[in-house]
Amino acid sequence: MNTLASPTGLSVASLRHSVSDPQQDRRHEHHVSEKSAAWCLTTFTGRLTELSGEPSGASLSLVFGLVLEAQKQAEPVAWITSRASTFFPPDAAERGIDLAALAVVRTGDLLKTAGAAEHLLRSAAFGLLVLDLGTDSRMPLPVQARLAGQARHHETALVCLTEKPAKDPSLGSMVSLRAHARKVQQQGRRFRCRIRILKDKQRGPGWSHMEVGRGPDGLC
Repeated sequence: MNTLASPTGLSVASLRHSVSDPQQDRRHEHHVSEKSAAWCLTTFTGRLTELSGEPSGASLSLVFGLVLEAQKQAEPVAWITSRASTFFPPDAAERGIDLAALAVVRTGDLLKTAGAAEHLLRSAAFGLLVLDLGTDSRMPLPVQARLAGQARHHETALVCLTEKPAKDPSLGSMVSLRAHARKVQQQGRRFRCRIRILKDKQRGPGWSHMEVGRGPDGLC
């Protein structure tokens, strides 16, 4: 596993006390509306979730909202990716995310990404782990089972980001919740993201969520 990278050099144990500045919280107010009661960090806590989407940025926008919610609750967040490129930090900062408190781990492939996630889950120090898998979604069932079990045991929200159409199957049977996001409207810098719940072992599928966002400067 690659070394966990944090701009401030915070240890895993100390990350739980890293929170965003109140002024950053206020910057997020104009980004979200029509927030459903079900679309919140509590819904994903203790579960293996897959959030899929087309390469439009809708899924990133939605998971940024969960990252910010976790930071407001003083819950450390780690972003784990095997991709050469990941989210654009200025976009995350625009959403009000405290980048200094967001641990980023880069790995070589999906299995190393899963291994890094299992290591961090076992630390019991994180409230939210985001696995940015891109188009690589070939996660073996035993690996999924270990991750799902650790997420449940330590009450951690484990969200896998994948890039694929809604009609494609989920990562596997251990996924507790599968959601698919897409942009449905954009006008200048403002856009709407709609998410459909395709699978939910607790509530049942079929519910949806709408979020209104504002892109960074220069987006048109």
